[in-house]
Amino acid sequence: MKLRLLSLTCLALAAACSKSGSVGDGGIYITRSSCPQLGIPAATGDVTLFDPQGSTDSAAIDVVATMTNLRGSCDETGARINSIASFDVVATRRDAAQPRQVVLPFYNVVMQGGNRVVAKKVGAVALDFAAGSLRAQTSSRVATQVDRAAASLPEDVRRELTRTRKTGDTDAAVDPLSDPKIRDAVARATFEHLVGFQLTQDQLRYNATR
Repeated sequence: MKLRLLSLTCLALAAACSKSGSVGDGGIYITRSSCPQLGIPAATGDVTLFDPQGSTDSAAIDVVATMTNLRGSCDETGARINSIASFDVVATRRDAAQPRQVVLPFYNVVMQGGNRVVAKKVGAVALDFAAGSLRAQTSSRVATQVDRAAASLPEDVRRELTRTRKTGDTDAAVDPLSDPKIRDAVARATFEHLVGFQLTQDQLRYNATR
């Protein structure tokens, strides 16, 4: 799956800035949060069920569900950072004649540095279609934790990122993230809280090629 990280150039820190995004001597100051970035990875926010199974013809589409309205909250005051994600699942079906329940699995993952899964849980949502209804909707809420120490930058890296650079200095125009040591440290301290449908290989292939 392809994951999208915020540009690392947006992760420069300010030790004493009065406002995130403010302009001052030495550049633009941006406050970095220890909270994981919340998102739904591409190709896993939708799922299509077919009847008969194995067919991918449009006439065989049975149920289509979409994960939407992703909302997050985060408490970073303790030694463990608590991230909570809430989302809705909206689905439509082909045949509205009978009442029906459809259960769809989803994953709840913590990624580190954009490429390492450090925690994963699989849950499920149940969609209840009433007789005569083509549409159903439900909601879910999941939580995860990240160790604050792992999400914090080493002091030497923090100093380098927040060091004042003045016009005329030889390194004034050099992005500190061009240094592999700095870039790798920022990546290691960057976490993502990701949710999406737990898809089969065939379902992933369908989403990627439809």
